[in-house]
Amino acid sequence: MPNPSDWLPVETALPELRAALAHPGLAVLQAPPGAGKTTRVPLALLNEPWLGGKRVVMLEPRRLAARAAAGRMADTLSEAIGESVGYRIRQDTRVGPRTRIEVVTEGVLTRMLLADPSLDRVGLVIFDEFHERSVHADLGLALALQSREILRPDLRVLVMSATLEGAPVARLLGDAPTVVSEGVSYPVETRYVPARAGVPVEAMVTGTVRAALQHDLGDILAFLPGAPEIRRAEDLLHGIGAEVIPLHGTLPRELQDRALRPSATGHRKVVLATSIAETSLTVDGVRIVVDGGQARLPRYSPRTGMTRLVTVRVSRASADQRRGRAGRQGPGVCYRLWSSAEEASLVPRSAPEILEADLAPLALNLALAGVTDPGDLAWLDPPPASAFAEARLLLRRLEALSEDGRVTEHGRRLGRYALHPRLAHMVVRGRELGAGRLACDLAALLSERDVLRRSHAPVDPDLRLRLDLLRGHLQHADVDRDALRRARTDARTCGGALGADTGGMESPSPGLVLGLAYPDRVAQRRPGVVGRFVLRNGAGAYVDGPSLAGEDYLVAAELDGRPRDSRILLAVPLMLEELERHFANEIIREDVLTWDPTAEGVATRRRRRLDAIILDDGPLPNPDPDAVTSALLGGIRRLGLGRLPWGEEARHTRSRLAFLHRLDARWPDVSDVALMRGLEAWLGPRVTGRRRLEELRQVHLGEALLDLLSREQRRQLDEMAPTHVQVPTGSRILVNYSEPAGPVLAVRLQEMFGQTDTPTVGGGRVPLTLHLLSPARRPVQVTRDLAGFWRTTYFEVRKDLKGRYPKHHWPDDPVTALPTRKAKRSRKRGT
Repeated sequence: MPNPSDWLPVETALPELRAALAHPGLAVLQAPPGAGKTTRVPLALLNEPWLGGKRVVMLEPRRLAARAAAGRMADTLSEAIGESVGYRIRQDTRVGPRTRIEVVTEGVLTRMLLADPSLDRVGLVIFDEFHERSVHADLGLALALQSREILRPDLRVLVMSATLEGAPVARLLGDAPTVVSEGVSYPVETRYVPARAGVPVEAMVTGTVRAALQHDLGDILAFLPGAPEIRRAEDLLHGIGAEVIPLHGTLPRELQDRALRPSATGHRKVVLATSIAETSLTVDGVRIVVDGGQARLPRYSPRTGMTRLVTVRVSRASADQRRGRAGRQGPGVCYRLWSSAEEASLVPRSAPEILEADLAPLALNLALAGVTDPGDLAWLDPPPASAFAEARLLLRRLEALSEDGRVTEHGRRLGRYALHPRLAHMVVRGRELGAGRLACDLAALLSERDVLRRSHAPVDPDLRLRLDLLRGHLQHADVDRDALRRARTDARTCGGALGADTGGMESPSPGLVLGLAYPDRVAQRRPGVVGRFVLRNGAGAYVDGPSLAGEDYLVAAELDGRPRDSRILLAVPLMLEELERHFANEIIREDVLTWDPTAEGVATRRRRRLDAIILDDGPLPNPDPDAVTSALLGGIRRLGLGRLPWGEEARHTRSRLAFLHRLDARWPDVSDVALMRGLEAWLGPRVTGRRRLEELRQVHLGEALLDLLSREQRRQLDEMAPTHVQVPTGSRILVNYSEPAGPVLAVRLQEMFGQTDTPTVGGGRVPLTLHLLSPARRPVQVTRDLAGFWRTTYFEVRKDLKGRYPKHHWPDDPVTALPTRKAKRSRKRGT
């Protein structure tokens, strides 16, 4: 057990913590960095009666922290790792038959819970550093609470956090007790060094490191966003007189351990680390922290279906964690590479991963656990509904889920691999195609960081180059040897999981195998354009460099996810023959009839397509007449009714019908809106066999409108809305219905002599608006009361007309005068 001389602040909280775990069996421990919670709490609880000799499993989010915690506890017991204390991390397990405490990483805990939901041999599950809020930690806690509720009421659960407010977690645990511990914290002076515009973060960090080596005592821990910046910072710090040690999650174990050891007497060290060093670890000797203020985090876009690493500003909680590293073993100093005024703009803490992650692995794990509705579990933040639905859609496409959301047998096979479901599907199906080894190699390359170092210049996106590097067929100056080493280990592990039959001589191409994982990222080169592609969903993409630019088809494994054209970062060519064979069930054969606005006609094509990718496209010899008519009517809808070749007679017919509809709604509505809505009914039968707008000149549009009438309405039409009205001279004058509220009869005044009744339409209900014309056919009076006009206004009009047209007959009594069509007075009365 711990040596009393190694006392840490968490010791004072242990009695309360023991009581809480005895009853109710759930607890939250809030303890700041330096309190000793990670290494002291598991050991202190190991002999509690309620544990009953069972194991303690502690989730540690990071592999380096898991190994370090297990090592520290084993040292406390004066034992080797793998005796009482061991760990399980990816590709590395050190446990034995006597192991009581297992420190595991996130994927390992998830697989343990799926393999044995009751956790029969486990008495306590500890979630350390829960404030990091990884999706695996959230899932692990949800499944552990479900197990406790249904299968194991004696299972104890402890959530430990350095910065997360404990109350919400305690509520999630059924109002569990919250135990608070103080920490060891020496004073840390904060110095602000505002970043300079245009200066890379590694240059700012290394400049500050050099100054700190001159003015401050102790070793330095400098935070940078990622491995590329760390490598560039190493180069910039060459020859500074101190040991420069990188620290990030992809380094070999021995190099990671080197960063944690104290520096040699009389020497100083500078540890260049990612956010891996924010929590759980004590880097011995550090008195100075240089915080570049950035972190690199995965961000998933449901819109593109892609996850990419983005560089973001650290949260206030992360900045405080980093600052605290300088005060773990004595007074220290923290250089923050931003101004004090910028401090207020930092977000309080990073968003939980479950709100921003690719949820396909979570959805598969839930299905493997028999959970079809995530609402059945307890979450601090439930999975967003839209992102979860998108994840399940992908899993159905990968044949891992049935339509009702239950896991399939194929989905169970995918769950056996510590891979993203896409890659697991590729491995399983790849083996069936005789390409198991190739599938494992591709999965290994895509599970780790790119084996080629990415600088500011574009890197060749061809995955075949990486395959040659992985298999030792090629050497490259820019290879990332750590990433290559891990990829080779992953490929061997995958091959071992597949068994001896990994395919031997592989006939499928890398493109076909990669297409198993990314069927939605098949891309076709745009016709006549080098380096530009269209993806199945219609989005654009492009490649830099010549290696893939001329390929007709690609499968893209990674894109940068830009809103418009995405840059393809990793891809391989795909042969058309393989695409047609493998995606045969998804290829649509269709006759396409579309409106060609340039030709103002229907274009007919026969094509095969894979979503937005057109595989072939040619003329359609005998298109379906109904489909042609439908496409023609669609074009008319786009152009508008005004583009139809309406003749005068057709316009007149439409006006008559509009007048009658206004009079009685039982008559058809011939407004633009109504005619557009019913285009198929009145125009469709008349345009069958025609393809172009100009051919509609042969169609009698007026007759087409009359097809809307019933037989009775046909009979009544001329009575209710006659085309012409006969006037006293016997002339038949056209009625103008263009204004439905008041149809117009334009007639020379002299032809109306002798008539007193105003002509009507609409079955006698609507008097015509008379436009009485001069001999020159210019309106001299507008009236709807002909008798009243003769009695009054006529005499004023007569006076004017006699002056202008003296040779015409302008009688004193128009009511008894005979009408005339003639321009001049006749000697014979009545003519």
